Amino acid sequence: MPPEFAAVSVIIPAYRAAGAIARALMSVAAQTVKPIEVVVVDDGSNDGTFEAAMACSEHMNGVRLKVFRQANQGAGAARNRAIGEADQPLVAFLDADDEWLAEKLERSLKRLAETDSVLVAHNGWIVEDGSPTLIDGARRFGEGVDPFVALYRKGYIDTCTVLARRDAVIAAGGFDTTLANAQDFELWLAMLAEPGTRFEVFDDVLSRYHVTPGSIMSNTAGRLRCCLEIAHRHAPALKGRPGFAVVSLWFRVIAVHYEAVRAYRGKGRWAAAGKTAAEMPFQLLFQMLAFIFQPRHERRNFLAQPSSPTGPLESMNDKERNLAFFLWAWVGAVLAAYLYLFSDLAGPILRALGLA
Repeated sequence: MPPEFAAVSVIIPAYRAAGAIARALMSVAAQTVKPIEVVVVDDGSNDGTFEAAMACSEHMNGVRLKVFRQANQGAGAARNRAIGEADQPLVAFLDADDEWLAEKLERSLKRLAETDSVLVAHNGWIVEDGSPTLIDGARRFGEGVDPFVALYRKGYIDTCTVLARRDAVIAAGGFDTTLANAQDFELWLAMLAEPGTRFEVFDDVLSRYHVTPGSIMSNTAGRLRCCLEIAHRHAPALKGRPGFAVVSLWFRVIAVHYEAVRAYRGKGRWAAAGKTAAEMPFQLLFQMLAFIFQPRHERRNFLAQPSSPTGPLESMNDKERNLAFFLWAWVGAVLAAYLYLFSDLAGPILRALGLA
């Protein structure tokens, strides 16, 4: 086999990406070290995405191109399908509207071999409205004694930067299709939770992530809900690691609320920003109580099971509902106590508002 090829399957989910898929595929074909194959899964597009991908087959510079169709199930289900169709021991992820710089695979393969890691990733550009901003995941990776704790607290690994061992992805169960957002971050935590598992985020800038209107990254409220569920789900993996687990949990809850507030402010949605900031103290309490009373989450194998339409809120079990009821009862009791203790102050305010 020519030395410029490596045993890698590139995983590309595509949905209504007819205008962008060629750019992604050509960035793979232009790699200084090329993958054996690219697996594209058209996730129920109606704009000619499948045909646009197939049209690139003659321009792949020796890279085998496999394109599949399925009914629309979401990016996670499409990635899981592609992983199942892949036949190489390493998988690299790329979205249909993103692109790699030419040395992405060569440098990633080198770091994977040097560090004996399960997963490596790197820095990249995030491009919105034509303006590039650096995604500095390497800096966050280097903060703190334990890389997993640093990743959990405030890490972010862009999917299109990841090169991973396929068997580790399969062992973790693939992408959680019940999550509407942040499926990739949840999978990285699942893959890396076992103590001693090695991963690295290095500081080479080797990709471009293009933010498009209506993309998953632009859904601030949905992303916040899913990030809170992921924070709860993987908090038990912090036990026994450096630092207090509950402090790391609080750190993560504060961080995702801060990111949501910034996103809302950037869009001029001041009411949503204020509401999100006001909800944060209650989430800190809720997540702490859930951490204390909830057993460790048993992760499903999403590669072997059909995706479920059930979302994170609908999938609450009885214990979580009881905990939520306890939380809101506690909040109500505290507010009632404050109104009683400060009745001299609260009375005139309530009367002015027409509530007393």
